[in-house]
Amino acid sequence: MKEKIVWITGASSGIGEALAYELNKNGTKLILSARREYELNRVKSNCAFPEKVGILPLDLSMFDSLPQKTKEAIEIHGAIDVLINNGGISQRSLITDTTFEVFKKMIDINYLGTIQLTNSLLPHFIARNKGHFVTVTSLMGKFGSPYRSGYCGAKHALHGFFDVLRMEHQKDNIDVTLICPGFVQTNVAKNALVGDGTAQEKQDTATANGLPVATCAKKIIRAIELKKYEAYIGGKEIFAVYLKRFFPKLLHKLVLKSAVR
Repeated sequence: MKEKIVWITGASSGIGEALAYELNKNGTKLILSARREYELNRVKSNCAFPEKVGILPLDLSMFDSLPQKTKEAIEIHGAIDVLINNGGISQRSLITDTTFEVFKKMIDINYLGTIQLTNSLLPHFIARNKGHFVTVTSLMGKFGSPYRSGYCGAKHALHGFFDVLRMEHQKDNIDVTLICPGFVQTNVAKNALVGDGTAQEKQDTATANGLPVATCAKKIIRAIELKKYEAYIGGKEIFAVYLKRFFPKLLHKLVLKSAVR
């Protein structure tokens, strides 16, 4: 992907940050986006070729700003070849303990913000007759787990939208890859919202023992290069995708037995 221009959202930490380092060490030109400009500057300064990295702060929940942000992103390097939709937020609370505002935030940030940004960039890809949308969903986009209802709902929705986007724009040479990570060593659990909308502020064992984030980034890049439709990344938890398909009742029992907040 050395010759590509890649725009990454959620680039200030976790998977997005790791992708920035892994891509830029080979000279890939990047646009990094997230809410916190100072963190984007930190990531940029830690890149191998910071002169090839532009930063563009944005908030996925501010839908009306995203078309203009897209224009600004294109102007940084003159074009965009790949958009990696990585920005998002998780949830850790029972349905009965969760306010509607938390469910809405899951949809606004994880789904609608991603859709608005994608739709804003789509005309650019169509005009160039090429482009690649890469959306980091989750294994939770393929099956459910307690304490993650709103998060699962938003991630499932992404699969429906992007599967159709792939079908409608294959004729425009636009590729779509859905990345489904399992447990990865990031702060996703610490930053997850509990029922009242505050952050959980604690790590869970499964996440702490998950795939190293740099390893995850390498696997994502490989999936992008291969133009995979979907890629499942993680440990033994990826087999739940197949259990869901062929043995849904067994998966139901196993998830209930092992569910962690």
